Amino acid sequence: MAAVGLFGELSDAPFLIAPFGASCVLLFSVPSSPLAQPMNVIGGHVVASALAIGLRGFLPPEWWAIALAVGVVITVMAMLRVTHPPAGADPVVIFLTDPGWSFLLVPILPGCLVLVGIATLVHMIPPKTIYPLILQSVLEDEPEEAVEEEG
Repeated sequence: MAAVGLFGELSDAPFLIAPFGASCVLLFSVPSSPLAQPMNVIGGHVVASALAIGLRGFLPPEWWAIALAVGVVITVMAMLRVTHPPAGADPVVIFLTDPGWSFLLVPILPGCLVLVGIATLVHMIPPKTIYPLILQSVLEDEPEEAVEEEG
């Protein structure tokens, strides 16, 4: 979150949104969860925010519309297999602030990329954790170096 906040400070753009804090819980506490994988983090937030912005275009910022938007977001994330629970809160932020389509460019996309990038780096520090999980299959497919026998 500090890196995302710093990028926001340096760029004079509001990069911090509450759902990113919840994303950090998954990224740093349960990195092996399918819900914490880059496709889910980035795809979940982008899909949720795009849908919420679209829905906000014709729905009022009322409790029932926010509830409807959250339900639609959950359904579509599940259909696209990019479920990321923190992204379920994106419609709440969007309906209460009405940020417009630029919200996808700042803070959603760069914020997600920074969070996933930092998580990838942090999990390289011993004791290493394989993150993202796609690296596990890549590492398992690497040929073992041939060991020459002496003698």
